[in-house]
Amino acid sequence: MDVDASYAYCERLTRNQARNFYYGIRLLPEPKRLALSAVYAFAREIDDIGDGDLPADRKVAELARMRKQLKDLSADRDPVAVALADAATRFPIPLSALDELIDGVEMDVRETEYETFDELRVYCRCVAGTVGRLSLGIFGSRDPLHAPDLADTLGIALQITNILRDIKEDKDNGRVYLPREDLAKFGLEDAWQRDGRFTPSAAFDDMVRFEAERAEQLFERGLTLLPLLDRRSAASTGAMAGIYRRLLTRIREEPGQVLIGRLSLPGWEKAEIAARALAGLPVGARSLLARGR
Repeated sequence: MDVDASYAYCERLTRNQARNFYYGIRLLPEPKRLALSAVYAFAREIDDIGDGDLPADRKVAELARMRKQLKDLSADRDPVAVALADAATRFPIPLSALDELIDGVEMDVRETEYETFDELRVYCRCVAGTVGRLSLGIFGSRDPLHAPDLADTLGIALQITNILRDIKEDKDNGRVYLPREDLAKFGLEDAWQRDGRFTPSAAFDDMVRFEAERAEQLFERGLTLLPLLDRRSAASTGAMAGIYRRLLTRIREEPGQVLIGRLSLPGWEKAEIAARALAGLPVGARSLLARGR
């Protein structure tokens, strides 16, 4: 498959699979949009291994294959590898971050548990902070010394939002990502056990708001990255982060919603956030529910 066809494949995959990120990706000029689609497509392949139905030992073997593929992308004719290899010649993409992403997915495969927030932060950095740093390699910045840390921080904020949104789904699948010490602080430690469960309560609401406040602080710091980016890259980042930040606000307003099912924003609202980001306006902090009060 030639390079153009490979990029087209990655862009189709991104458009179809990246329900939130594509609202930001599509704001980029074509060269950056295609490169970021290639990065997303490769990251998606890694994630799909972790989320798939293979036995754990087969998943570990497949992740090892992906590590090997990363060492010489040019030797692989898979369309995602072809596109990523070309993107890496056009932009200083830190491909080593994809190795860290594989580390994070391996934590999932091995069902790693997190006793403290610092431990959870390492996981979030691997599975989401890496995406921020990969994106920054394509965007560029006015402060290459400090920008990677801010991109990392923004990715961690997004991942904590994901964890809060998916509390029910993860627990139904036998996983609790929230740190055990935090659950214990709110009298919810039993839910950390495999046969435990979360139930609606004031304590649960307080715990969710506690974690959401952490994520909000990370958003505030991470979004200081935007002035360091060019206009279109800042709009792309602002749209992606704004969608998750708006979602976080919804969760904080009504924590019990996450026990009913996965929350999401309607397409028109995501489009509104993207439009505001492109116009350079603040995005994501206030939900429509908050506006109506």
